[in-house]
Amino acid sequence: MTTVFKTRLTRLKLTNFRNYASLDLHIDPETVVFSGQNGAGKTNLLEAISFFSPGRGMRRAQYVDVARASEKGGDGRWAVHGVVETATGPVDIGTGLWGHDGEPERSRRIRIDHDTAKSADELQEHVRVLWLLPSMDGLFTGPASDRRRFTDRLVLAIDPTHGTRVNAFEKAMRNRNRILEEASSNTSWLDAAEHQVAELGVAVAAARRELLTRLVSEIDAAPDGDGSFPRAALALEGSLDDLVANMAATDAEDQYRMRLAENRFRDQRAGRTLEGPHLSDLVVHHEAKAMPARLSSTGEQKALLLGLVLAHARLVARLSGMTPLLLLDEVAAHLDEIRRAALFDTLEDLGCQAFMTGTDL
Repeated sequence: MTTVFKTRLTRLKLTNFRNYASLDLHIDPETVVFSGQNGAGKTNLLEAISFFSPGRGMRRAQYVDVARASEKGGDGRWAVHGVVETATGPVDIGTGLWGHDGEPERSRRIRIDHDTAKSADELQEHVRVLWLLPSMDGLFTGPASDRRRFTDRLVLAIDPTHGTRVNAFEKAMRNRNRILEEASSNTSWLDAAEHQVAELGVAVAAARRELLTRLVSEIDAAPDGDGSFPRAALALEGSLDDLVANMAATDAEDQYRMRLAENRFRDQRAGRTLEGPHLSDLVVHHEAKAMPARLSSTGEQKALLLGLVLAHARLVARLSGMTPLLLLDEVAAHLDEIRRAALFDTLEDLGCQAFMTGTDL
């Protein structure tokens, strides 16, 4: 049985981050609740913690927009610093936009124990960060692109290379689109571009499928409890997803590459590639009611999403050997009293350090 270490954030320091000129917060190792009026900066604290993971944080903000406003004294630079208790001892993590000749840099730097990290992926060797935000409440009714992004974040938490894989696919696809736009497309160039698109596209689809397979197993293995968080039935919908589900990866690459070649004229007229993992969709059903999540009530949708996030937290802990930091912004909204109590009990059972916000203490 895998031993899981209970990762804890014990200190958080901010400099010129959002509405905070400076902050030095020593944190209790258990569940943390930030309670206060709207606009007090509760969510900003969660966002700061989210920068201990790869990417642009839970708001997906441009780095320059994270800095304290200039009219409040900010100069475009900002910093987030934390101390994380890990299985090997405390780890010092710092990130932000440093300055050069009085001007902030364009990309954020990351330092781990005072050494500059070569890649943001190095963060995941020490800490995993998951989150649930009010903006995600419309996940099941919103565009498929939101669900793809959600799925990729789930994959990234257990496979740190997935972000690089997705970016490489998108770059290869843009290259193919650019070649198709040319009046006299070079066949050999298209062949090479489509070979790369097929290889990377199948890798992206396979990583997503593996995540869903593991997550479904985690959901099925969970105790039924009182049913406060309904079980979600999950599937990936898309022509490439069907290929990956029904044949070996090399065969799926061959089939996808053949389809790309066959549909060059169609894609050229459309001005984009019309088949691939960039068009896949995550399909979620309320299992007990055999009902699409998008048709469920607001409360049931919230409970379904919360159940997914909690199951994913269990999966991350089991596979990585460390409990993730769990950021839950306004998590009690749309939850009745029974589901609130069930949430707090589940968090205690998970052993994750959870950070919650709310106006209602």
